Amino acid sequence: MRRVLSLLLAGAAATFLGTAASQAEAQSWPSRPVRVIVPFAPGGGIDILTRAIANELTTRWKQPIVIDNRGGAGSLIGTEAVAKAPPDGYTLLATVNQSMVANRFLYKSLPYDPDKNFEPIMMMVISDQLLIANANLPANNLKEVIALAKRDPGKLNYGSFGIGSQPHLLYETINVREGTDLLHVPYKGITPNLQALASGEVMLGTGSAAVAAPLIAAGRIKPISVAGSRRVAQFPKVPTTAEEGYPYVRTSIWYALFAPAGTPAEVTNRIRNDVRAILTDPAFAEANAVSKGLTVVAGDRDQLVRTIREESASVAEQVKAAKVTPE
Repeated sequence: MRRVLSLLLAGAAATFLGTAASQAEAQSWPSRPVRVIVPFAPGGGIDILTRAIANELTTRWKQPIVIDNRGGAGSLIGTEAVAKAPPDGYTLLATVNQSMVANRFLYKSLPYDPDKNFEPIMMMVISDQLLIANANLPANNLKEVIALAKRDPGKLNYGSFGIGSQPHLLYETINVREGTDLLHVPYKGITPNLQALASGEVMLGTGSAAVAAPLIAAGRIKPISVAGSRRVAQFPKVPTTAEEGYPYVRTSIWYALFAPAGTPAEVTNRIRNDVRAILTDPAFAEANAVSKGLTVVAGDRDQLVRTIREESASVAEQVKAAKVTPE
């Protein structure tokens, strides 16, 4: 009996000491550089915003914040790296819907589990998307694009940033609903997709106001419609797809932060609180979100979990309608 009691006490003491050590480590976090993996090529909206936030966090945390762009494979490469990283708060994921929603329907076997391998931290912003076209396309709104596609079936193409990315699902849904035959050309990221659109390699695409604005200003691409129900401040004369009579042509991209599953709550709470303080600062929000067509959300964990669940149900229907076969 004494031996059993001694073992129980020793086990309880070890557990207590281990818990105390973990709490102490979490309270001293960060004591070294923090790496934020962005699973897309540099230059996209998520990359731009994450870098701006990282600059502010460097000052707050007094530690370097390293942005690690690991694009390719529909965000699988970078997302998997975070899933397999130690849950100590020193490796984070800044990504968009695709990683946690669409990818689960696009691959027969994911190298990570969207629901089990990550600790959701927060949704940062929502980006309304524009339907955009090469400046030389002889169509200036979605109705004209559809009419042009029907006159020359199989001739008009669109670019995306990968199989199952939002532009892919969006234009394939148009194909199904309108009986068009728009051709899909996937690229390895948002930036090469936009470059192809500007050069005329593809004629249609999507993009946020922030990413598309420089090319629109240069006269290389033009906005066709806003893929939603509200106009964007940067292009107030561009109608929404709902206004044009195509309310189903609707998409937005949200940017969110995740940590590996098992990351201490003390750490994820601090990240959430500090990033929320940055995003809700009026000067920062205007310069890095509002002026770029982004809506600040700065939400909590439960909101992000709920959004992923609800959006997954919706995307499952889109994938089925678009007849996308899992790879």
